[in-house]
Amino acid sequence: MARAIDQDEARTLLEEWVTEPSLRRHCRGVEVAMRAYARAGGEDEELWGVTGLLHDADYERHPDADTGHPRMIMAELERRDAPPEMADAIAGHAAYMEVPRTTPLARTLFAVDELSGFVAAVAKVRPQGIHGLTPKSVRKKLKTASFAAAVDREDVRLGAEELGVDLADHVAFVIAALEPHAEELGIAGTPAEG
Repeated sequence: MARAIDQDEARTLLEEWVTEPSLRRHCRGVEVAMRAYARAGGEDEELWGVTGLLHDADYERHPDADTGHPRMIMAELERRDAPPEMADAIAGHAAYMEVPRTTPLARTLFAVDELSGFVAAVAKVRPQGIHGLTPKSVRKKLKTASFAAAVDREDVRLGAEELGVDLADHVAFVIAALEPHAEELGIAGTPAEG
């Protein structure tokens, strides 16, 4: 029988598997966005948050798309008797796995993964960080292929489409979710000198 994995257990696992601070911040950013969407939709916030936190937990150790990520974290979740929808959503966020995203959890993880990373990248190049960041600014940067080039623009567009939301609204939602956590996520900007 499946058992819930709580945030403490998930954080311990993430800290064991991920040493790179930027990857830890990314996973935490996805967790924050997932929790916000869960609250907005009346879903299980802990399940959604932990799924977001652990979605890339194996990427540092096993980045190979053919044999590694996300298969290792999926196997670990199965070993821990985690709810199967966690592994299903994590499989679905990796488009190359070709696992259909049939649940709100899976569609939301796919939709916030690339976008939360992109919003963080935009915030990092602004003196004020995420504060005052608008969807229009993010969408403009999405059109600049050389900026955060690793972010798949088609996945960002498709993620919003699969959620059934306008891209600008989705961007605004993710910005609003991440902003209260700006310090922790490294996207608070630099204080003005006075």
